[in-house]
Amino acid sequence: MIQDKSLGSRIFDGINYTLLLLIALVTILPFVHVIAGSFTTVTELAQKQFVIIPTVWSLDAYKYIFSTNVIFKSLGVSVGVTLFGTLFSMFLTALMAYGLSRRDLDGRKTIMFMVLFTMLFSGGMIPTFLVVKEMGLIDSYAALIVPTAINAFNLIIMRNFFQNLPEGLEESAKIDGCGDWGILFRIVIPLSMPAIATISLFYAVTYWNTYFQAILYLNDASKWPVQVILRQIVVLASGLAADTSGFGDDYVRPPEQTVKMAVIVVATLPILIVYPFLQKHFAKGALLGSIKG
Repeated sequence: MIQDKSLGSRIFDGINYTLLLLIALVTILPFVHVIAGSFTTVTELAQKQFVIIPTVWSLDAYKYIFSTNVIFKSLGVSVGVTLFGTLFSMFLTALMAYGLSRRDLDGRKTIMFMVLFTMLFSGGMIPTFLVVKEMGLIDSYAALIVPTAINAFNLIIMRNFFQNLPEGLEESAKIDGCGDWGILFRIVIPLSMPAIATISLFYAVTYWNTYFQAILYLNDASKWPVQVILRQIVVLASGLAADTSGFGDDYVRPPEQTVKMAVIVVATLPILIVYPFLQKHFAKGALLGSIKG
């Protein structure tokens, strides 16, 4: 029979629950304020400064954001880049991680050193731009995917996860006549879904938030992803100079504060929708992939 907790234990638990509740409120309230602020009027937001439940609900900020068809096209660009980029990055990352996880691979330590080196040092913006230009990727969507196709941190997590898999599974597959490709796609990949889901989320967030690369490599405003378009809307709402060539003649300057909050909602909502489907794999994949070096 479980004994009743002492008075000290109950006090300790009460303090813990109170602190956790306060931390949760501090974390959640800014999100609630941003969402509520995007649905309120400019006047109410200016008067109250901090809004949890709007007195008067308004869709003016969203009407301004979606007042031109270019926002829908930019959303399509971002979705396409995110989907194809994530699949492409996961394919290359899985191949390289599987190879580096094999202890009989010649030069494995040298390759890993070069991978780790890129986490500390990089060529910089100008050399990277020159490489992208020489590859003929300027003003193409491939410029948003190819230069960042493999992330060193994600590669290391995936390699460590592969190393933790029982070696007996691969030996049994080889006895049954399965080759390296068969082992990877029939055994290793199906057993690595937690890690794959985690790394896929990392890549998807990176591609969805693509902004600076688009400004550098895409000269055609009609090819801009949604993050660049939303940034232009925020700049216009602030009364600053911005490139409006991609918006069309029917674009109207939006209200400043409410549209900034609506932009945050539009930019983060797709990832928030995807995350619950991957959340059950997220913690497990990140943990298992970081146990061994």
